[in-house]
Amino acid sequence: MRPFFLLLLATFGFSQTLSDFIVIDQFGYREQAKKTAVISRNPGTNFQVINEASGNAVFSGTPIVFNSGETDAASGDKIWHFDFSSVTTPGRYYILDQTNNLRSFPFSIANNVYNDVLKAAVKMLYYQRAGTNKPAQYAGETWADGFNFSQDEYTRLFSAKNDASTEKDLKGGWFDAGDYNKYTKWTADYIETMLFTFEENPEVFSDDYGIPESGNGVPDILDEAKWGIDWLLKMQNADGSVLSVQGLGTGSPPSSVTKPSYYGPASATATFGAVKAFAIASRFFNSRGETDYAEILKTAAIKAWNWGVAHPDSIFHNNSEDQGSKDLAAGDQELSDAWDRVENYINAAFSLYEITGADSLLEIFENNLSELPLYAWGNVMQQYRHTQHMLYMRYLNSQHGSASVKSNMKNKLGIAFEKSGDFLGAYQSDGYRAFIYSYQWGSNKVKADYGITFYKWNIVNPSADYKDIAEDYLHYIHGVNPLNTVYLSNMESYGASKSLTCIYHTWFSEKSNISPAPGYLPGGPNENYGLDACCPSSCGSAANNARCNLVSIPQNEPPAKMYKDINHDWPINTWEISEPSNGYQLSYIRLLSKFAGKGGSLPVKKREVIRSFKIVQSKDALQIFGDQALQVSIYKPNGKLLIREQSNGGMLNVNLRGIPSGIYMVQVSNGSAKENKIISTFR
Repeated sequence: MRPFFLLLLATFGFSQTLSDFIVIDQFGYREQAKKTAVISRNPGTNFQVINEASGNAVFSGTPIVFNSGETDAASGDKIWHFDFSSVTTPGRYYILDQTNNLRSFPFSIANNVYNDVLKAAVKMLYYQRAGTNKPAQYAGETWADGFNFSQDEYTRLFSAKNDASTEKDLKGGWFDAGDYNKYTKWTADYIETMLFTFEENPEVFSDDYGIPESGNGVPDILDEAKWGIDWLLKMQNADGSVLSVQGLGTGSPPSSVTKPSYYGPASATATFGAVKAFAIASRFFNSRGETDYAEILKTAAIKAWNWGVAHPDSIFHNNSEDQGSKDLAAGDQELSDAWDRVENYINAAFSLYEITGADSLLEIFENNLSELPLYAWGNVMQQYRHTQHMLYMRYLNSQHGSASVKSNMKNKLGIAFEKSGDFLGAYQSDGYRAFIYSYQWGSNKVKADYGITFYKWNIVNPSADYKDIAEDYLHYIHGVNPLNTVYLSNMESYGASKSLTCIYHTWFSEKSNISPAPGYLPGGPNENYGLDACCPSSCGSAANNARCNLVSIPQNEPPAKMYKDINHDWPINTWEISEPSNGYQLSYIRLLSKFAGKGGSLPVKKREVIRSFKIVQSKDALQIFGDQALQVSIYKPNGKLLIREQSNGGMLNVNLRGIPSGIYMVQVSNGSAKENKIISTFR
């Protein structure tokens, strides 16, 4: 046992003590990229970059204190930066604090270091598909599932559940987030982002992501986009209007759900959103020579526009007592904010103008631009208005439009972008090099959106710093954050040393004992996260009240630390931090694609990760779930056995209270399979 473990330690690079306070992008860095490790504990004066294969130092330097030693506001940490940008030779490395004999997780340097990560991130959408089966050939044994939501072929109007004449075939589309519902406006946004992401950097997308369409000669991200577009076409009525939402049942796995699905009526929000998606897709696929498909989409866009113009005040709030739609899907898809409604309308107008050339549509767009704020903060979830900003950038880069309007917009954008307190004016104030204005619901999306904004602004007003800053936001998601964690699910087989094991998702719920598929991006730290107001004694039954103490949650932590790798339901409400969303995912994919290479293999061999167990960590305990007797061993980095416990059944609780702060190796075995996991404890 011990020789095997020592070999395992060598494999994981345990010749020095791992530190959770030397953080790097766990996947790695492009060869010519700016590279900065962030240190959040008092470092030594001699830091080195060590080649993992040879053990030799290839660079040495001294960390530089951040902000004159003042505490970083978002994380509560005192921070130092170690710049090793001069290391450009491809390979595997780690950062060593030679003075204290502490080291970082390993990472790669290669221009294609993010290629496989991009594949995993895009494939998340395949796992989100509704109205299909997911065989092990494509989904993997752990996430294989039978046909789900065949009942969508007979979806009825929510307000007429017993009227068979309202039935529509609405199979397809994607589960929107951790629930299984499908929302028209948000799906339209996903299609827009997906197609622009491809157009901006097509050479990084390939046809080998391991989905049913792989190998058909079409980049898999476009096959995925068509999956969403084809569902959107089904949501359109004969008069051009577009249905607002489709509410699905719940259960794990998706194929187990038998409850009927229902749809909500058409609305202006859904219809104008669909105009945008149909028009952008028509232009895009026409440029690829798919003229018949493009014409279908153009016709759909024009019909939807005409209906929307005739019914601009058609509003439908789903899941609303007042509208008689309680329990029809979870999130309200209606745009109640005036600015968002204007953006939805003029985005549709500009997108339709691009395929029709109708000057009246361009006039609608330009005449309403002044109604929108420039780099303003705030909407219902306190996220800044990224879709509006991307619309500005798109217009500025377009061959169409008024030169004077563009000049005025560019000047105003520049002033707003460089103002103090946000964006460029505040970037230097963040110790982890990824400033956002506030950590609210969906902060990981905001991180990606900020990165995209810097990248886009570099196109409008080129500066080498803007692209470097954009990449820093990517590094944050990949581990350069106060938790030293890759904010993606189960990415060990893609090179991450410490990624998420839980997300709040119906399929991968706390009761399902199914670990999430790789590549899901959750919402992220939320400074307002907390237990439900009913806790700890007014949740009804004693069993409900007891759930308040099921697991410790972050409380009164600095904003960037208000996250934990958990997925518990009410009243712990971890959907506020760990629920994924296709919108979060596509913002990340768009940013990630800017720094992916054109293909090739990584300098680190991917290792197969056995998902026979589910391991959930809290501050004081590990919970291990399996389907038979378990043995758990916890080792110090030097190989010393600290704890070994066994169970006769499929669940084991291991007390961590006696273990001091540090990083440890956990090995779980059920006699036929083993899994190794690195954990951190804090006291």
